[in-house]
Amino acid sequence: MKIAYFGLPLGALLLDHDGHELVLVALSRLDAVGLRRARCRFGTRLLERPRADDPVLEERVRGSGAELLVSWFWTTRLPMKLVEICPLGGVGVHPSLLPRHRGPDPYFWAIDAGDEVVGVTAHRIAATYDTGAILGQRTLPLDPGWNAWQLARALDRPSLKLLREVVGDFAQGRPPAEQIQDEGAATEAPVPDDRMAELDFRWPVERLVRRVRALAPTPGAFFVLEDHLVTVLEARPALSYPRVLLPGEAAVVDGVAVVRAADGALALIRGEVDGEPLNRAGLAALVASASVRAGENGVSVL
Repeated sequence: MKIAYFGLPLGALLLDHDGHELVLVALSRLDAVGLRRARCRFGTRLLERPRADDPVLEERVRGSGAELLVSWFWTTRLPMKLVEICPLGGVGVHPSLLPRHRGPDPYFWAIDAGDEVVGVTAHRIAATYDTGAILGQRTLPLDPGWNAWQLARALDRPSLKLLREVVGDFAQGRPPAEQIQDEGAATEAPVPDDRMAELDFRWPVERLVRRVRALAPTPGAFFVLEDHLVTVLEARPALSYPRVLLPGEAAVVDGVAVVRAADGALALIRGEVDGEPLNRAGLAALVASASVRAGENGVSVL
């Protein structure tokens, strides 16, 4: 089957390995695994970061004879006129269990929401992001220790496996049954802004831990201590803390910096201060050396 492919190099290479004819390969990133191999394998069929709305790209797709458009981590909206050129339409895979967490950052939202099960969804490409009919899904439990990067890596393999299975079904003339998404169950997954990245120590500890994991390793959750921007990349519930602390007050307990929250305290394990990496001991030293300061914004020290 002839495929017009849009996305990361690895997906194109695996579909090629499966015996499909990739008549056009448009790459979304040039710092991804497999770029060198893709350049060698696809030659003049390869386009590096083309604009999806470029009329030249439309002509390339039209002239390629592609039967199916396939997307795997293409990072901009694909015009429906490109999809409609292909007789079999277009398919993609999204790293969430649609219709839950539609949007560019399902990893953050799955961890932050406390989801226990995550997964990937093969779907039809539609005019609106992540709304096309479901063609298949795979699930896995969300490890409570994963951060956003680890979750993304864990979903890569099932995502690629599902992509290959669905494309194989199309090639064999038996495309998967289509299930219309339940709009009533849909949630959005936009990229979190700076406001969401600032830790609020009036929250329960578990919510704070999830927010830290959801934003790690980048951009990271943060708070302000004196004149320092403290980015927290790893944290856990504190085993002990001074009960006299109020939410937002910090202290050092057994060599660990802890910040009081609504129902306990957050232990700071790893982070950055003003862009410089700090381990547990470094964070504790920062808190120990800080002067007592109070205020609505930022953390104060006991």
